[in-house]
Amino acid sequence: MPAPTEDDLVLACETLTERDPALARAYALHGLPEWRTAPAKYHTLVRTVVFQLISLQAAEKIWGRLQDQFGGAAKITPKALLARHNEELRLTGLSGPKINHMKFIAEAILSGDLKLSRVLKSSAEDARRELTAVKGIGPWTADIFMLYSGVMDAFPAGDVGLMNAYKSLRGDKNRMDPKMFSSVAEIWRPYRGVAAHLLWAHFHALKAETV
Repeated sequence: MPAPTEDDLVLACETLTERDPALARAYALHGLPEWRTAPAKYHTLVRTVVFQLISLQAAEKIWGRLQDQFGGAAKITPKALLARHNEELRLTGLSGPKINHMKFIAEAILSGDLKLSRVLKSSAEDARRELTAVKGIGPWTADIFMLYSGVMDAFPAGDVGLMNAYKSLRGDKNRMDPKMFSSVAEIWRPYRGVAAHLLWAHFHALKAETV
């Protein structure tokens, strides 16, 4: 699935600004967001697992070491990863549970239980259901994978960066919890993925101000 076109993004952003003043503020401040893309391949799922629940800096270092170990991201295939001993993968900084998750996903792809080509042709709900049926793929991983694959309504509601950005844009004292944030995001359909990119733009702007 290709990334949204500029016209797609303009229409989405204009729609979102009419529905939510906080997103209107983000669009006014940062303009049209640049869509994050990544190949709809196994190594993109691996990268997403790497970035779960740790700091961005730590994740980038681990992902860099993992790519070096395999000779590039594209060479991190299901067969190649399953052929590696856990001890070797741990040298990159990966935890035992994350290594297990990567191997569970690899096994699901090789067995045919998970077909990424089928996922990309499915609705956002069906794609999310198929992805999260695989041990090792949680909701956040599924949503990030779909976003990077070009699904305009995929939305990682539990992403702390998005919640912090929305809190800032609204001027709220406290951050919403994931359940409330997901409920609020319903008014952004079918462009929740575009809303996520607007919020990421604001999150990174906030981080830049603190450096």
